[in-house]
Order: sequence, then structure tokens, then C-alpha cells
Amino acid sequence: MIGKIVKGKSFKGCISYVLGNKKSKILASEGVLETDAKSIINSFYMQSLLNPNLSKCVGHIPLAFSPNDKERMTDQFMERLANEYMKAMGIENTQYIIVCHGNTAHPHCHIVFNRVDNDGKTISEKNDQYRNEKVCKQLKDKYDLTYGKRKENVNLQRLKGAEQTKYEIYHVIKDILPKAKSWQAFEELLRKKNISIKYKYKGQTNEVQGISFKKGEHSFKGSEIDRKFSYSKLDALLTENSHSQKQQQYEQQQVTPPKEAGASLIENAV
Repeated sequence: MIGKIVKGKSFKGCISYVLGNKKSKILASEGVLETDAKSIINSFYMQSLLNPNLSKCVGHIPLAFSPNDKERMTDQFMERLANEYMKAMGIENTQYIIVCHGNTAHPHCHIVFNRVDNDGKTISEKNDQYRNEKVCKQLKDKYDLTYGKRKENVNLQRLKGAEQTKYEIYHVIKDILPKAKSWQAFEELLRKKNISIKYKYKGQTNEVQGISFKKGEHSFKGSEIDRKFSYSKLDALLTENSHSQKQQQYEQQQVTPPKEAGASLIENAV
């Protein structure tokens, strides 16, 4: 799920674009007349007059989703995601339409809203790009949506500072996890790569609630590095690794008889 924030001056141009697609469908709307495109445009325009000093009154946010999530992207689910996105972004008490386009491999929808709200106030744009990334991540985690670019394909040479360190930690954890059969072994393997672990405990108890990884001057929560690296998911994986190792050892013992037993049988036969 990726959101792109666009601000403009013309409702006519924006509405004509999102509704001009042959496979466009209005999933939801608020505060506009849905008779036709012209009625919707006029509805937006009339409210924008409440704040004539705002030059860019058009808010347009396309939300794109991975092809891997296409089967899940029903009209109802896409509308739900768009509504939760708007609420989290503070796009409330204003006119909007949510339109989906069904003609591409990447399912997506368009949110068009009036940056002049119902009271004539301006919908805040403060830190909206940062908030957009944060909200998209929250929704992807909440609904287990596919992340776009795989971390394995990120070019580390182009990264700097904390972002580069985060990806370095990701690759180390990914490589050593299959080899670790316990938390002690996991910590030791990380220590060899100059990465340390810090646990977060519940209150004054010994119950672990969270985990963070540190390399150099940078520290990250496990879930910030990757959703699979939260404490609970790592603990489950290490436990599974331990069980697999014990199972393999047991199977080997059943298949391969001890040398002493074999020698004794031969002697008795002679």
C-alpha cells in the first residue's frame, strides 16, 4: 500500500480524471451531489469559496496496492482502507469521494477531498508526507498487506546513516536466524557481527514484551526492521528451530544403529 499526496487548484481537472476512466466506480462520497461529474465538481467548488485565500484547495491521494493483494481488494475492503487512511491523516469534516479504478494489475483507488472543510477551515498539511508513510505502514501491518519493494533488493550502497544500518541489521538477522537454535545462540551470532540486543520487560516482571537491536550509534525496534522481527515472532521461530533440531537428532538415532550393537551381533553369529 502506497499513498501519494497531490494538491491542486482545479476540481474540474481532478474529478474529470478520476471519473473519466471507463472502469471507474464511486465507492463512497460525503457532502457532494452524485448526479454526474459536473454536479460533483460544482459541489466541491461551492464549498471552496468558504476559504477563497486557499489557492490549492484540491486534495487528491491515490492509494495503490500490491498485485499480491488483488484478490482481497473488494470494493468494501478498499473503501474501509481509504476511510481509515483519511481518519488517521486528519481528513475529516469535509467533502470527499473515493473512486476505484479496476483496469490495472495494481489495484488502486483515488481519494479526492476538499481542503476547505465544512466550517471553512483548511485541512492541515503539516508533515503530511511523513504522516502518509507512517499511516500506510500502520495499515499494512494491521491488515497484513504486502510491502512493496523487497528489502533483499534494496541497494545498500545508496543508503546512508541510520537507514543503511537498519538494512545491514536486517540482512544479518535474516542470514543467521536459520542457524540459531536458541536465544543464547542467536545473541552470540549477532555479537560476532557487532549487533547487540536489548529486551523490553513488562513492568517490574521478567516477562519480555519487546526487543530492539543496536549497531554502532543506531538502535531499532525489531518490528521497525521487519514485521517478522518482533520478539514474539522471533521467539516462535527460534523455538521451531530448536524442535526441528531435536527431531532430526531423534530420527538419526532411529536410523543409524550404534556400532557396538552391530559388532555384538556379528560376534554372536560367529
